[in-house]
Formats: sequence, C-alpha cells, structure tokens
Amino acid sequence: MKTSEARRGAAVRIKVQKKNPAGEVTYEYEGTLLSWDEHSIVLEALFDRPDMPFMDVLFKTGDRFVEYYYTERWYNIFVVYDRDDSRLKGWYCNIGKPAVFENGIVSYIDLALDLWVSTSGQQTVLDEDEFEALELDEELRDGALKGLDGLRQLFLNDKPPM
Repeated sequence: MKTSEARRGAAVRIKVQKKNPAGEVTYEYEGTLLSWDEHSIVLEALFDRPDMPFMDVLFKTGDRFVEYYYTERWYNIFVVYDRDDSRLKGWYCNIGKPAVFENGIVSYIDLALDLWVSTSGQQTVLDEDEFEALELDEELRDGALKGLDGLRQLFLNDKPPM
C-alpha cells in the first residue's frame, strides 16, 4: 500500500477480490482506502450494479458501502448507506476466510454464508443451502460457523461498525 500517499490525504485505490473456495476470483472491484492497521482495512466503495430489492431495503447504484476486512476474523462487514440521503440501510456481512492484504489488493475466500442485519437489529442468515452444498474440509466449515457465531454476537452484544 502507498502509506505516504494515504497519510497525505491522497485517495488510495484498493482492488477487492472475492474468491471461491478453489481460490478463483469470482468478483472484483475497487474501493478507496479509509484506514488500516495490522489486522484490518476499511474501504469505501460504491454499489456498481443495477438497483435491486434486497430484504427490507433497495440497493441502488451508487449506494455507499464502508467495508471492513479483517486478517484474524472469518467475516467482513459492509455498512450500507443510501446514495440519496446517506441514511444507514443496514449491515451486509460475508462469511469467509480471513482477508489477505498485499500489493494494493484485499482478497478473501467467500464461504457462501451471509448475514444481513437491518437497522432494527433483526438478523437474517442467508445462503445456508449454498454453504451446505460446498465441499469444505472440517477446518473451513468450523471456521465459517465460528465466524458466523462471532458475528451474530457482535451485533447482539457489541457496537457494530458505523
């Protein structure tokens, strides 16, 4: 990463790579670096797909996502804000192997499970059938389930990212 540029306030672009369990890139986009430390990185990215209804909200092209990636946690968290009025829509969380940061790229292995947390605090686990269909070894399966449990507890007992 370009540490000196980020500290001077220059926008540093980071590529995000979502990978499948085989390590193949399934989705890629860029975000702007907001902050980082030894175990986490925070990016801002704009939703780049057509408007789509999702759970209790509408994801719109241009919605602002503040994305938290961790090197020691089996999940990442996207805080979703409306493009028009900056209103918090909720938290979209991906269960996956801890993120890897290198050479201006943050990547993670997606393990299908997702968690949506609405602004009312309601939690909905998504894609359980896709997770069950994956042929994961015991380490990956256990890591994913522990990650989901930890994430759910974070939203029940602690303050989630804002």
